[in-house]
Amino acid sequence: MDLTALRDTPPWEWPGDAGRQFRKLLNNPNADPAERLLAAEFAGDLTVIDNDLANVLLAVLRNKEEPEELRAGAAIAFGPTLEMASMEFDEDLEEFDDPEAVPVSVGQFHTIQATLRRVYDDLANPKLVRRRVLEGSVRAPEPWHEGAIREAYASGDPEWMLTAVFAMDYIQGFEKETLEALESTDPEIHYAAVVAAGSKELEGAWPHIFALAEDEGTEKDLRMAAIEAIGSIRPAEAQELLHELSVSDDEDLAAAADEALSFMGDPEDFDDEEDDEDFEDEDDEDDEDDEDEDDDEDEDDEDEADEKKPS
Repeated sequence: MDLTALRDTPPWEWPGDAGRQFRKLLNNPNADPAERLLAAEFAGDLTVIDNDLANVLLAVLRNKEEPEELRAGAAIAFGPTLEMASMEFDEDLEEFDDPEAVPVSVGQFHTIQATLRRVYDDLANPKLVRRRVLEGSVRAPEPWHEGAIREAYASGDPEWMLTAVFAMDYIQGFEKETLEALESTDPEIHYAAVVAAGSKELEGAWPHIFALAEDEGTEKDLRMAAIEAIGSIRPAEAQELLHELSVSDDEDLAAAADEALSFMGDPEDFDDEEDDEDFEDEDDEDDEDDEDEDDDEDEDDEDEADEKKPS
């Protein structure tokens, strides 16, 4: 199987034995290192991963004799599965709402989470491996992630800071740090901050990110991230620019704008939201007027009562 050809092939069109081929490569330490890296990357796709393939990835991740790049690839490969499992997991029932939607069992889900945590906590593991563990594991948020992200961001190490800002996209909070990261001169951190700010719909990020989306001089990947983000932060105000970009000669920018518009929904909904806010404001004013009238009536009643009191 030519793994490089799979990059340009949709996963649902991969050969039926793709998962078996990935397992074979990952289990063979003498196989071509480049092919093993590709196998680890592809093995995380939801169309092929299952309990057996997950076990192979876990074995690679745990094995300190394996190349750190391969171990790191195995760690990040769990991201999509963890995210899907987290979405479907019912904590009260300890089961998935839709087991068919998750490619691994509940037990395997917990095993993956526990293994990632142990590998992260082992400071003897290479930095790259621990970084990828954090980046992959946050797709299914756990309490320990907040502290790990804060430590990584405060480290001052650009690589750890990049991992932290990437992880902030998946964990609640970190609004202040995300806005701060938008000012980073490191292009990768800046990009990750734009993505996180869009996901968190941070109002404070609007001027910065809208300017990036509007500026033709913005680096292309960064501009595409900004295009997606503005549709999340202020959809009503983003509409005009997004419609302009959707007919751009640049197919990538046009596709990004189209996708942002599709996620925004019906433009009439924005008008309805604004109307609802206006009605709420009017209701508040009416309530205040009613309260004032009631106060005046109470005062009049008190005056009348005073006049009727015996002197």
